[in-house]
Amino acid sequence: MTETKAETTSKDTHAGMTGSQWGRMAIELGPLAVFFIMNAQADNLFGVPESQTIFWATGAFMIATAVSLGVSYAKFRHIPTMPLVTGVFVMVFGGLTLWLHNDEFIKLKPTIVNLLFATALLGAAMMGKPLMKKLFDGAFDLTDTGWMILSVRWGLFFVFLAIVNEVVWRNFSTDFWVSFKLFGVTPITLVFGMAQLGVLTKHAPEKPDDENAEAIQPAE
Repeated sequence: MTETKAETTSKDTHAGMTGSQWGRMAIELGPLAVFFIMNAQADNLFGVPESQTIFWATGAFMIATAVSLGVSYAKFRHIPTMPLVTGVFVMVFGGLTLWLHNDEFIKLKPTIVNLLFATALLGAAMMGKPLMKKLFDGAFDLTDTGWMILSVRWGLFFVFLAIVNEVVWRNFSTDFWVSFKLFGVTPITLVFGMAQLGVLTKHAPEKPDDENAEAIQPAE
């Protein structure tokens, strides 16, 4: 069913995002919350040594990610590209973490995923192709210039996240790194996303003159 303009406007009341988009975000953040809780409580819940909680958390993270992708498809009949790619890397690097019993693999995963996204966005932008337009097609209505600006900004932001992840996991404890993923990276990403609202407003396509004229005609 196609949404009317009034319905769309009424839903875009929460920081410029629809209820559906907030729902997607909640589904995607679920696995991170499970990862954090299991890492913090596995020793109390299951009596495992504290040094082993990261492996239990990784296994729970993999299961929660699979459930999240399944729920996303069941609810929206579509899995967005970024969560799907991230989910594949969670399975691969999580599997390596458990198989080789080495937590460096799951810690490297954000770095590699973020650099992959950055390379795709910035590489496409250098060729004059705003990749964000395809990734978020239908979510926002922007001019090509607006999509290009978002592509470059998000590409650079993913580089920033990759660098931050490397600094944190190599210089701080595992518990700190897990906490930072949920309580550091998530708020930083939300703030950065909110900061792009000006681009959505400034580079929204103008309505044709005939539509504007029709909109101000009095009803007979």
